[in-house]
Amino acid sequence: MERRTIGATALEVGAIGLGCMPMHWAYTASQQSGEGALRTVHAALDAGASLLDTADMYGPFTNELLVGRVLRERRSEAFVSTKCGLLVGEQHIVANGRPGYVKRACDASLRRLQTDVIDLYQLHRPDPEVPVEETWGAMAELVAAGKVRALGWCAIGARAHRRSAGGLYDATIRQLERVQQVFPVSCVQAELSVWSREALDALVPWCASRGVGLLAAMPLGNGFLSGTLTPGQGFEPEDIRARHPRFTAEMMAANQPIVAGLRRVAVRHGATAAQVALAWVLAQGRHVVPVPGTKKARWAVENAGAAELSLESEDLAEIGGLPRALGSWY
Repeated sequence: MERRTIGATALEVGAIGLGCMPMHWAYTASQQSGEGALRTVHAALDAGASLLDTADMYGPFTNELLVGRVLRERRSEAFVSTKCGLLVGEQHIVANGRPGYVKRACDASLRRLQTDVIDLYQLHRPDPEVPVEETWGAMAELVAAGKVRALGWCAIGARAHRRSAGGLYDATIRQLERVQQVFPVSCVQAELSVWSREALDALVPWCASRGVGLLAAMPLGNGFLSGTLTPGQGFEPEDIRARHPRFTAEMMAANQPIVAGLRRVAVRHGATAAQVALAWVLAQGRHVVPVPGTKKARWAVENAGAAELSLESEDLAEIGGLPRALGSWY
């Protein structure tokens, strides 16, 4: 697989990564934590998808334990990214950016991941009760201690936590500029897909101009852009899509022209709609690395194959002209 170099610390990873979250968080009641999930992670590494993206809150903790089982055998082949800063309670998820907590969380993640260093340590969400410089300073101390190689910022929840008018990522960029004064940001993780393009307005260019990588989360639109979901099929109650405005039967039907457009391009290239959607994300900049999530080995291998797909300018123009997604995102 093509390799991409991202971030101030020149992190080298496969052009497409693996989002491990669906194995233990947010999608189904029958979370896949056994041999099937292990096969998926191994299949991704076999295909060159070296970046394994997890977080301590997924499970919580069980996803890191799973990734740790793989790292124990294949550490040299993997680039591990995990996150801190969110605590999962019985009814609420709360941010915790206190320096002491961040350091304890890192040590706990290292134990679960069965490694002596985390390649990329991301702040899952800033704590509104703690100056972000204090949180980031504690994370920088982890780099100095040799426990972490590089630091990243997770902006996946920007919509849900938007507080002011203006661009979706304006507040995120202001925070990034603050923490850059403390320690370099190597990567920012944010939503980016054919049906979620807001990051292209300011965040993707901001990262490109500063040598910061962009990890594209949900590049397949929670599975919709793969074309494998049927309007009205329903989702298990624990699946986030069961409550998602874009996954009602009405909205899934209304957004089918997007999938149809991806399929048209896919036919020309002997590819799948999912691979075209991922190739479009890759085409947004050499600093962009999509991290599609999946529980199944077959999809991990198919996703990795998108790195071999080169879209022509006509393809990109056709995709760019597809209808914007209908339905609110949150």
